[in-house]
Amino acid sequence: MRAVRLHGVGQLAVEDVPVPGPPGDGEVQLKVLAAGICGSDLHNFKTGQWISRLPVTPGHEFAAEVLAVGPGVTQVTPGDRVAADSRAACGECAPCRAGRPNLCLSLGYVGEVCDGGFAEQVVLPAAGVLRVDSSVPPEVAALSEPLAVALHTIRRLDPAKGEPILVAGAGPVGGLVCLMLDHLGFGPVLFAERQATRRRLIAEQTRARAVGLDGADIAAAVGDQPVRFAVEATGAGPVLDRLVGLVGGGARIAMVGVFHGAATINATAIVEREIELRGCSVFADEQKAAVSLLPVLAPKLQRLVSAPIRLDDVPAAYQALLDGNAPSLKTIIKP
Repeated sequence: MRAVRLHGVGQLAVEDVPVPGPPGDGEVQLKVLAAGICGSDLHNFKTGQWISRLPVTPGHEFAAEVLAVGPGVTQVTPGDRVAADSRAACGECAPCRAGRPNLCLSLGYVGEVCDGGFAEQVVLPAAGVLRVDSSVPPEVAALSEPLAVALHTIRRLDPAKGEPILVAGAGPVGGLVCLMLDHLGFGPVLFAERQATRRRLIAEQTRARAVGLDGADIAAAVGDQPVRFAVEATGAGPVLDRLVGLVGGGARIAMVGVFHGAATINATAIVEREIELRGCSVFADEQKAAVSLLPVLAPKLQRLVSAPIRLDDVPAAYQALLDGNAPSLKTIIKP
């Protein structure tokens, strides 16, 4: 079968590899129907930061059909449509026992610690898949993982109804945060995104308003009402520092962007104005809620994904995304 293989930093190839399987105890063999390219896939390609084995097949955002189940598997059966849970938690450390597997002391991810979904087939633990309604298109079902990240970010932000919320970065996660804030009745939602295609898509599919990251533009949108809730979804230090300067006293900033290196911010302003920074790591149990929302959100989500590409197109798609040439909110692969 064909699969995308990461051999090292900057080394991505599409190769013929053996078909995995049969599934062992507690495992399922999956036919990948659609997979999304995530910012963390690009980060690993550039830095190798989270890779624990090489070569490896990337891809942790994907939907699949169950082909076969191993001994002891009862929660899914062959023919079921499923979405992958990206997390590979130990289940034994203190955070895992406390119901916070996203903070597992040895947390790994599908596509990093084991082969992922940028392939025709993959074998995963049955505990790492969630059944999806068969009416949901595969490219939409593949969004359940980043949608769960967006829901977790909103839970961590804990915004107040009726107050403005500023989202910096409307890429895959930031854009889905805008979509979910709008769907859940929060806002007004303001968002800053420099990529024109993504800016247009979010403006079309939500009531969120595009703004620049400057006080005058934000004031024109919300008047003299202070912004007490913000989301940092770019992973850029200067953007985080800019948010610290833009939000009001007592504000809360939820940080979900993946940073490339250290960030310099005005710590004095954080102290003097009692600004709270909250990290947002993947998701806790929000993927179940995300899966349940897919049938309702499908029409909008469908408009946020690219025309599907093939596995052979993935290396070129990586480069286009790294160059800032995103054709949509999410690039979708259909093996």
